[in-house]
Amino acid sequence: MKLDQCKLIVTGAASGLGRHFALRLAEAGGQVAAGDVDEAGLAALAQEAQGLAGAVHARRLDVADEASITAFVAFAAGAMGGISGLVNNAGILRDGLLVKKDRTSGEIVKMTRQSWQSVIDVNLTGAVWMVREVAAAMIERGERGAIVNLSSLARHGNRGQSSYVAAKAALAANTRTWALELAPYGIRVAAVAPGMVRTPMTAGMNQKALQSWVDKIPVGRIGEPEDVWLAVRFALECEYFNSRTLDVDGGLSF
Repeated sequence: MKLDQCKLIVTGAASGLGRHFALRLAEAGGQVAAGDVDEAGLAALAQEAQGLAGAVHARRLDVADEASITAFVAFAAGAMGGISGLVNNAGILRDGLLVKKDRTSGEIVKMTRQSWQSVIDVNLTGAVWMVREVAAAMIERGERGAIVNLSSLARHGNRGQSSYVAAKAALAANTRTWALELAPYGIRVAAVAPGMVRTPMTAGMNQKALQSWVDKIPVGRIGEPEDVWLAVRFALECEYFNSRTLDVDGGLSF
């Protein structure tokens, strides 16, 4: 895929990695349909993208709402004159242990269904429906292209992240499934799995906890959005990269 000719949807584009991806794509001359629930963040993104070689078309998107996804994909196809792919980035965190014993009261505290479901709705179900709708639109128009899912190092398992781990592991597994299913239509599907990266999600972490992670990373630093973008760019541009999950974690994964 040539980035200066791409027509890509980026979800979770109002901040963090998604915002970085959208700006880099627009800098390269591509068209981007940027979606997020944060409308103020989208407006700021669109403002910053003015004057770049490409274009950013911003609109509210709630990936936990199937109707919102369907409407957004139709908007993207109209605004860009088609769709050549997706960077499936939207995600949330609701960390917590599955079960724990309160140190003060001795009470057994359980993860709530609401906490579990909110993460699954956005990080997994929403991602699945995005791929479904984007692939359907591409097939209908006879357009070839690429879908890049954002998985995570956490897919291998991480204390306190049952819902996030489940979603990201499933997304990596389905990357292989969708690559096999969509190959006959000329659509590649790959995934990028970041480790600890400097984003608004990690900015609120306890600094001691963050440093404990950094101490385990062989390259000796936290990742930057640009590190992840370079992997996403490779997955988009390399026509022979398909069905695999590319780890971008400074060597932390096993």
